[in-house]
Amino acid sequence: MYQYEACPFCNKVKAFLDYNNIPYKIVEVNPISKKEIKWSDYKKVPILKVDGEHMVDSSDIIDKLFRRINPDSSILDGDEEKKWLEWVDNHLVHVLSPNIYRTTSEALESFDYITTHGNFSFTERLVAKYAGAAAMYFVSKKLKKKYNITDELAALYEAAETWVDGLKGRHYLGGSKPNLADLAVFGVLMPIRYLKSGKDMVEHTHIGEWYIQMENAVGESAGIRE
Repeated sequence: MYQYEACPFCNKVKAFLDYNNIPYKIVEVNPISKKEIKWSDYKKVPILKVDGEHMVDSSDIIDKLFRRINPDSSILDGDEEKKWLEWVDNHLVHVLSPNIYRTTSEALESFDYITTHGNFSFTERLVAKYAGAAAMYFVSKKLKKKYNITDELAALYEAAETWVDGLKGRHYLGGSKPNLADLAVFGVLMPIRYLKSGKDMVEHTHIGEWYIQMENAVGESAGIRE
């Protein structure tokens, strides 16, 4: 899987793969040069290569993988699961970037992974970290304006509480075990969980108990780094 470590869409796919114990090789893409996906006309991540087929778009990837491993099952349990999957893609992800890159220091923190992940030279790491963090800091401000977010942290807290309310006291939206919506919410929240905004979210909302249950249900990563 070609990915950025801090990408919510990439982490959404990884949550599905990890939960289903599907091994995958991780190829970290340089966010500046994108040299690892020069072969592809599609220049966004994630890109998943399966048996020679190149899958793109996180929701489409998960849909195709689910059908492969559950050929006789319906992909969705019902309208509720579909509603929340749409909420993840149309609302939750848009709240994340302004929080991941909320300040210059948090933007740099989110790019710390560049120093330890990926097959990059020292110079590439340095350029990717600082140029990438600067670029995403300004992109996040544009996204904040585009989606009419006045207080990004308040928007994150509100989204977390909206999700918890949607659980209606259940362990998971799927009931006794996570469904695709649970995995999608968990996945897109993974990049911020241990950043300042993510720690604040767990401390100041009721999402912590569900998140810990999801960590236990998803288990260890099935990914192997290149």
